Amino acid sequence: MLFTTSPVAAQTSGARTGDPQTFALHGQATFVVQGVGGFASPYSGPNSLTPRQVQETADVTAYLGVAPWQGAEVWANPEIDQGFGLSNTLGAAGFPSAEAYKVGKSAPYFRLQRVFFRQTIALGSEREAVLASSNQLGGSRPIDRIVLTLGKIGVGDVFDTNRYAHDPRADFLNWSVVDAGSFDYAADAWGYSTGAALEAYRGPWTIRVGAFNLSHVPNGETLERGFGQYQLDGEVEHRHSFGPSAGSIRLGMFRNRGQFGRFDDALALGAASAAPADTALVRGRRTRVGAYANAEQELTDTLGIFGRLGWSDGGIEPYDFTDIDRTAQVGAVLAGKGWGRSTDRVGLALVVNGISAAHQRYLAAGGIGVLVGDARLPDAGSEQIAELYYDVHLLPGVDATLDAQHIANPGYNRDRGPANIAALRLHGAF
Repeated sequence: MLFTTSPVAAQTSGARTGDPQTFALHGQATFVVQGVGGFASPYSGPNSLTPRQVQETADVTAYLGVAPWQGAEVWANPEIDQGFGLSNTLGAAGFPSAEAYKVGKSAPYFRLQRVFFRQTIALGSEREAVLASSNQLGGSRPIDRIVLTLGKIGVGDVFDTNRYAHDPRADFLNWSVVDAGSFDYAADAWGYSTGAALEAYRGPWTIRVGAFNLSHVPNGETLERGFGQYQLDGEVEHRHSFGPSAGSIRLGMFRNRGQFGRFDDALALGAASAAPADTALVRGRRTRVGAYANAEQELTDTLGIFGRLGWSDGGIEPYDFTDIDRTAQVGAVLAGKGWGRSTDRVGLALVVNGISAAHQRYLAAGGIGVLVGDARLPDAGSEQIAELYYDVHLLPGVDATLDAQHIANPGYNRDRGPANIAALRLHGAF
């Protein structure tokens, strides 16, 4: 999985309005070691989480940017990746590490994760300062503007962003905390897609629309070309403030169109053939839709809260993200000023993930999902997750994080777990 600093999320606090950058080079390296202890595991299937294991992931990324003309930026993000998620990134719909891709390898390998063009068009003369950051040239930009992004990016670079819960290299690790778990966004197995997004900023409002290629097969390594299977995204954001405390609310929706299987059709075929249910055998041209709400709010200069709600069509299989049909999350992040560590942060998130009745029947009949599938599901329940992290700022650009997660009913299975997971994350950036 998934994100670095959002290429469209500019940082303005404390920025200077000096000469605009025309070239930039940034970099990051992140190492995560994560382990799970023993838990109830009376049976296992192809996609089960296994007790008592430790895995690690590592990635190193360069961010190369240039401004070919005023308002334009071209960025490339070459990356070297290595490692595996727990159980090869299987076993929980809210998987505990968004630094673990769906493709694990023991030897380092190279990927060009992002390469994109962005054009900003002014709609007024008033400007705001922008700090130089990963995938963002420093200088200034119009407050009212249109932004066009084309190329290979993460859908989450533009949609469903949240300042407190969106970057597994800096805040929470769990997949269903860094995004709305039911947001089945277009992506290859590494979390990136090709397409275009258009944003219109006007005062406190932003409207975003996008079109992206789905993977060639569900959860696949290869993306479609030419939008044979595609996703359409839309989002409305409103920014507000209560005195000095800023916040925002985002409402979004997606529409996926492609070769998807319906759970009830897979169940009927499985019953007729006395075989496990398999959506791959009943795929046809279908549409799957979903929606989410996303909010963030500063309460003080050190405390912020956030929350998300999400829903997607539970009668049709998820395609590119994970096995979640509905989700709810709340959380808070506190800076360490009160105990003399102003650059440290502690975060807490609580999540409940669920699936439809048809989805439950499919897993109970031996069906396998994107990440879950215990070969049976005699006693289904919601997946409940708590995540707590403490981030220590060691040096400029260098952080260490201790992370703990508790997952009740992993894979929606009351017979399994609960799983208690601990992680150490080391992150450096320049």
